[in-house]
Amino acid sequence: MRIRHSFIVRAIALAGCLLVVTSCTKVSLPTGQPVTVGRVVNGNTIEITSQSDNLTVLKKVRLIGITAPDLQQDPWGIQAKIELEKLTLGKQLLLETDTEKSDRWQNQQGYLWQENLLINEHLVKQGFVLAEEKFPNRKYSERLAHAQEWARIMGLGIWRPESPMRLTPQEFRSQNSSTIDQNEVMADQSE
Repeated sequence: MRIRHSFIVRAIALAGCLLVVTSCTKVSLPTGQPVTVGRVVNGNTIEITSQSDNLTVLKKVRLIGITAPDLQQDPWGIQAKIELEKLTLGKQLLLETDTEKSDRWQNQQGYLWQENLLINEHLVKQGFVLAEEKFPNRKYSERLAHAQEWARIMGLGIWRPESPMRLTPQEFRSQNSSTIDQNEVMADQSE
């Protein structure tokens, strides 16, 4: 009985210490610029509106840490775009950057926040997109990897056992570009 009582007292003390430590841990809030989403291009790319010489200009932004199914990967590509539209279109959000501010095509890159919701992470956790680590932009890599593992275990979206996405977006594009190239060669040979 005494050993059991001692164990309970220690467990309560440990829980109390953990509570104190976690309540003292400072949660870092995202920092960035407020943006309004004017258009959703696909499941991982948006266009934000900005004013330039009294004209509204759309500027392309690629979401960091994710890759979306190609729009032709039916039904996953369209589903990812629709979900991103529901979360962002016409809304003012916070755009947070990482180490590299733009990609090789000079598109801005970032993480999108809607209050405390990291939209990049939400899309992964619900199985709409894949997590994709891109060095050096790794600020939320661990969160995105955990979100993907959750979606996979829960069988959500592209991970649904009844109809999983069988090719990654890169594999799909590569396979389709090869098919297009072969068709062009065959067309050239028949002329």
